[in-house]
Amino acid sequence: MAEKVVIGNAELWHGDCREVLPMLPHVALVLTDPPYDIGIDGQKQSTNRNPKHNRKSHDFLGWDNDTPERLVFELLRYKSDGQIVWGGNYFIDKLPYPTKGWLFWDKGQRGLTMSDGELAWTSFEFPMRAYTLNRAALQAGGGTEHPTQKPLQLMAWCLGLVPEAETVCDPFMGVGTTGVACAMQGRTFYGVERERKYFDIACERIARAQAQGQLLPPEPVAAPEQQTMEL
Repeated sequence: MAEKVVIGNAELWHGDCREVLPMLPHVALVLTDPPYDIGIDGQKQSTNRNPKHNRKSHDFLGWDNDTPERLVFELLRYKSDGQIVWGGNYFIDKLPYPTKGWLFWDKGQRGLTMSDGELAWTSFEFPMRAYTLNRAALQAGGGTEHPTQKPLQLMAWCLGLVPEAETVCDPFMGVGTTGVACAMQGRTFYGVERERKYFDIACERIARAQAQGQLLPPEPVAAPEQQTMEL
């Protein structure tokens, strides 16, 4: 059973993307960050740039036990005109290779246990593009709500590379950062998240972004409309 919540021009689904994606309309762009199977589920995350402050734990939910199967990537390609998939280097056997339009997020950190940056596979023919943003930017506003949460600025930059994409889908929505970026740019958004904890956070964040209308004149936002559907 999948649950749908509608907030303004965002349609958010709590469920498995393998079941929900076939029910969604065709979109211009899939912008997503699937699980990499690197065991980060449940790891502690910093809540503040000050190292003296405590770190908060994320519950172990089992979402990072494997990478999505090839069928999922074939489905998201079928349902969209173009795709930007973060962690594309983890899915070499599941995405079309080679590609010209790689993206690189330079985290502005060197020599730490985490990588210096991350790669995104895209279906586009533009030259490889890079974006520099220190990962510490994630700590602004109280830290992260998800162990692999991407900065809002990064996802907004990705959208800016495809300005003609008026409809966007993130089948691994997490806490809704892609949806927040879409709300700020006035784009229609479809998001899917399996974990209830993250889905609820995504609904709250996207509702707040829709109400603020940060980059466009704010529009009336209807109260979240909750529906359930038997699959």
